[in-house]
Amino acid sequence: MRNLFKYLAVIVITFFTIPAFALDDAVNTGRFNNIAIDGYDTVAYFTESKPVKGNKNITAVWHDATWQFSSEENLALFNENPEKYAAQYGGWCAYGMSNEATVRIDPEAWHITDGKLYLNYSKRIQKKWLADKMYRIEDADLYYPEVTNINTFSDK
Repeated sequence: MRNLFKYLAVIVITFFTIPAFALDDAVNTGRFNNIAIDGYDTVAYFTESKPVKGNKNITAVWHDATWQFSSEENLALFNENPEKYAAQYGGWCAYGMSNEATVRIDPEAWHITDGKLYLNYSKRIQKKWLADKMYRIEDADLYYPEVTNINTFSDK
């Protein structure tokens, strides 16, 4: 009987602690779907200088997430060079990532720096991120591989 309690204790502890060590997905997708960055066209931030909702019929799968695009042209650009167009940190909030956390985003809170797209949780948080973005980018670059499964992909 004593051994049974020991085994049950190990099972309960394992059940509750293993998820704490799990890494988040490399790409910020919906809670109940696999759509990257809330279905916004990541290429449009570069080509149209604004957030544009993607079309559910124009998609590419990259890093285990479905990316939606507003046009076939944007899809082709992404397919040629996804690293160039994909939001940094898989579309997780750049400010949050600089604090070692995966945080959802507001697609309207965006900024391009040195040819890279950064998204934030809100415009209020974006102001904080922009105030010291170079330091925050350094931190987020370090934390992204630690808190997500990005290292499981060979192109990163």
